[in-house]
Amino acid sequence: VQLQASGGGLVQAGGSLRLSCSSSRRTSSNNGMGWFRQAPGKERELVAAIDWNGGNKKYSDSVKGRFTISKDVRTGTSYLEMSSLKPEDTAIYICAAARSSFLATSRSQYNYWGQGTQVTVSS
Repeated sequence: VQLQASGGGLVQAGGSLRLSCSSSRRTSSNNGMGWFRQAPGKERELVAAIDWNGGNKKYSDSVKGRFTISKDVRTGTSYLEMSSLKPEDTAIYICAAARSSFLATSRSQYNYWGQGTQVTVSS
């Protein structure tokens, strides 16, 4: 399975972006999905996760209330809607597909990774 993240860019603080993660196969339609981010010098952080049909979601405390994860079950595409962006949200955002259909909340539960898309928030 190959995942392709897109939608990143440069935005001012308070702005919004929508990231997309498309899959080369329909496998991700049945898998939990997640969005991670990695800033320079920092560890990769799980910011949002969703189970296979969108029934369960989880967010990190740092983005709760500002980010929304969703998924198109037909295509396996996942989305991350980001609003009220802050400079500290600046990072490479990486999408991933989990081994199972359940909500995956740790990095070790993901075995398919996209290449990432840069999000830069200016103050």
